[in-house]
Amino acid sequence: MLPETFWGRIQYLLQQYGSSFLSGAGNTMIIAIVGTFLGCLIGFIVGIIQTIPVDKRDSAVKKTLVGFLKFIMACYVEFFRGTPMMVQAMFIYYGSAYLFNINMSMWFAAFFVVSINTGAYMAETVRGGILSVDEGQTEAAKAIGMTHVQTMMNVILPQALRNIMPQIGNNLIINIKDSCVLSVIGVAELLYKTKAAAGALYMNFETYTITMVMYFIMTFACSRLLRLWEKKMDGADNFDLATTDTLAYTSGMYRYPDDRDKKEGV
Repeated sequence: MLPETFWGRIQYLLQQYGSSFLSGAGNTMIIAIVGTFLGCLIGFIVGIIQTIPVDKRDSAVKKTLVGFLKFIMACYVEFFRGTPMMVQAMFIYYGSAYLFNINMSMWFAAFFVVSINTGAYMAETVRGGILSVDEGQTEAAKAIGMTHVQTMMNVILPQALRNIMPQIGNNLIINIKDSCVLSVIGVAELLYKTKAAAGALYMNFETYTITMVMYFIMTFACSRLLRLWEKKMDGADNFDLATTDTLAYTSGMYRYPDDRDKKEGV
């Protein structure tokens, strides 16, 4: 006989379907993490292509090729940003078999859909991060003979990465939540497991309460970890500021005081 109280039903659900919930949550995290990582790689590639400079002195072949690539990248970004992930999953999973006779596995389709969807959003984020870096640094890199790819990899992207880190974290959290739409193609993520438990016991409210708490725990934990990573990228709070040429005047160093020095009156 099923318990009558709310907490009794919660306990009963955890006893009967706890392992199923954990399995679904694990699958959700795998899809979100892998999809976000691959999506970031796609976004960086697309963002670099979108920021390839074209000079008036360049050949017509280069202008045409770069223009064509930018057009393709723009179409990709606009299409996958402008359509829901659920529709994309249905179209790619069933359309690949119907149009091209490709029997795609559910897991491959899940990773593929989340990756290309994330890549479309990340492409614009990366482009904005690249444009936020002072243009003088790009000109200085070109002055010493660096190519566009070398400039991006060694000068621009390391600085842009810090600027776009919050958006990478946002995309990870969004993917954790939006991966639930993949249940429409049969991927056994958390919502899929939730529907199975709710349908078997007719405890919709209690079942989705457990799922809501599990989603919150996953997103909150990822948010805190990413915040710590951002602080680590920022470096130490105290540092040495060179006010003069330190090779000629070693006394020209000013130590930026930390909070402990301020309390001690140093």
